[in-house]
Amino acid sequence: LPMAFRDVNARRHIGLQQLSSLAGAGRTLLGPMKSCKFIVDESTNQSTLICSAVRLIESLDLTSAAGQLLNETIQAQNREFKTGMSTLLFLVGAWSNAVLECLQQNVPVSAIVSVMSEGLNSCCEKVQCLQISIHDVNKELCSSSVRPHAFKSKTHQIGCDSLLNPQIFLNFQKETSAPEEIVLINFRSHQDDDCNFNKHLVSPLVSFGSIAPLVKPTGDKSMSVITGSGISAYSCNQKKLTHSRYFSTLGKSHFSSQQHDFQGYLSGQSAEPCECYGLGHLAMALSHGNPTSMKLLQSIVAYQQERAEWSGSSQFNIAEVVTCCLLGLPESYSCVSPGFVTLVSPEQATVIKFFEDKPLRILLMDGDLTEQYRHLGFNRACNVRTILEHPGLQEDRAGDLWLRNMLDILTSFEVNLVLVKGNVCENLLEGCIANNILVIGSVARDVLCAFREVTGAQPVTYLTQLKASCLGSGAQVELWKASDGRAMDLGELVPVRVKVQGIYLLTAVLTSTVASKMQLIEDQFWTFVYRLHHALNDGKVFLGGGAVELLCLSHIQMLGDQPLQPTNKNTVKDFHNPWLAASVSEYKSVVLQALARGWKQYLSMVMCNTAKATSELQACTSIEHHLQKAADCGSPSAYILKEFRRGNLFRGCSSPFADHTEVLNVYDNVTAKTEAWRRALDLVLLVLQTDAEIITGPKRNQLLNSHKSSEFMFL
Repeated sequence: LPMAFRDVNARRHIGLQQLSSLAGAGRTLLGPMKSCKFIVDESTNQSTLICSAVRLIESLDLTSAAGQLLNETIQAQNREFKTGMSTLLFLVGAWSNAVLECLQQNVPVSAIVSVMSEGLNSCCEKVQCLQISIHDVNKELCSSSVRPHAFKSKTHQIGCDSLLNPQIFLNFQKETSAPEEIVLINFRSHQDDDCNFNKHLVSPLVSFGSIAPLVKPTGDKSMSVITGSGISAYSCNQKKLTHSRYFSTLGKSHFSSQQHDFQGYLSGQSAEPCECYGLGHLAMALSHGNPTSMKLLQSIVAYQQERAEWSGSSQFNIAEVVTCCLLGLPESYSCVSPGFVTLVSPEQATVIKFFEDKPLRILLMDGDLTEQYRHLGFNRACNVRTILEHPGLQEDRAGDLWLRNMLDILTSFEVNLVLVKGNVCENLLEGCIANNILVIGSVARDVLCAFREVTGAQPVTYLTQLKASCLGSGAQVELWKASDGRAMDLGELVPVRVKVQGIYLLTAVLTSTVASKMQLIEDQFWTFVYRLHHALNDGKVFLGGGAVELLCLSHIQMLGDQPLQPTNKNTVKDFHNPWLAASVSEYKSVVLQALARGWKQYLSMVMCNTAKATSELQACTSIEHHLQKAADCGSPSAYILKEFRRGNLFRGCSSPFADHTEVLNVYDNVTAKTEAWRRALDLVLLVLQTDAEIITGPKRNQLLNSHKSSEFMFL
């Protein structure tokens, strides 16, 4: 080898070693059954429970250049997808170690970069055969996902607060000799003040006055849906019901002993089997764990689907979802509440009693409500000098004048409620409380948009811009109530709910009695929400449970046995040194094995984290067993698809919701997963080339970068 390569391999690649060390801290964060970590702040001695790569990296002291690049890469993945960060972090560590092993075997840097890049591109193209459209997934979930057991008695009462009036008896006689069954359902308007919203979600047919009952005679194995045009029947497999699109949390007080015996569904207008459950089960298949957050998401999906089927809007709108974290309540109090739930001070909460249930005049502020705030792009006047005889006294007088002017504006327009996007001046806040004006700061832009649409309010940047036409009406404020009907007073902060007729905004109220766990619960919820969001945007999903990574391993084994050919005949001439093109082919097998090692370690770590493999050796043995079977089959993708359908592919990687008698398959996002792969490899190769340039110098490293002038592909 030339002296340049010997220098690179003889010296230490500090950047790659730092990446490997940092990524090693997140090995337990991989897979559906993650092991949480406590992060302790030495300055405050406060601890936080984390279970994501983002929070881990944010908590580490990243002083090195490689650490900062890793942080930027993970933050970019988080900003765009909100999922896939743990996969990215793990593969960064695995591929950093793999590259270091290649360097120890004197593999040229150019060969590592070229072969790994083309190998990953080839794998991304190969795994497209494991993509399934959302429509096909819905069909599969409808025919094979979690289903209820049959009724054990002829008459059952379903305690679900829903969308109509007192009690409706649904009685449908089917053409069968079996005695019919009667389902008794409690209905209540979803526009009421019951904050336990996730307990009363049913079909859009019921909410708009027509009923879509499903009543099944004992012993009948078909399910019937009554629509506006008639009745259609279809067959469905019967399995245990643990989650439902419409009754995600069934009241224990109503039929706790009969939860698993519920067979009735209220469905939408469509009689297609693939649409009878909507997106609820897809959300479960994408959640990969945490039933509490998954149930909240199913409730949100059911509500939005109900509206979408009648308004023609998007079936799932992430902009209509916000969260509110309540510390001090058990996690069982978590629910979905219509409107905007937020926390205010006890002094602000006292203002609410003056409002009663009267509609309020609402003002929306698109900025800070402070004296010093200026909008983005504001240019102060030049060449202006202010001379004050008593600067301190004059500033106090100016502040008091501004405060009085703002209060005069609010009172003159009879404003009752102010939602502010940014911060609020403390003195102004106190003045508003004295004048029975409720001001809520740090409100998300999506919340302001939701209230703008239904109240007619127009956001203003400064209070001096306020006009009567900018105010909205119809808003109401009340103390948020828990599922047992009691208003909550959590001491320093009080939860309140802002609502208005016709608003589509939903608040996921997340509760916990452990302060260090609150951030973890919120992160997990948003991860589930964005997985469903990206799946619908992509229109397709990957087979989950390690199927995609297994196909990558099988494909790379095949690539290793094939010769590497250039894309054109003049490729070798394009190299500054012709021997470099030959070296790429010479080391192809070694580099591909290093690339495959990352996915193999990924699969084995997931199996170990789910306790389905007692050791990494046992996990690797299982992986090799599947690889051998896939090779013997002749079509690895067909073998993987067949084993996935049967639930035999890495059973430990299946859904945590499945019991011992059934395995519920899981799915992964397409774009988020492949982008995590690419970002991980790009970061490793960037650090590799940077290390090589630091070691050999920029001039001598031109030889190492000469691979950029040629392209290879695997045939």
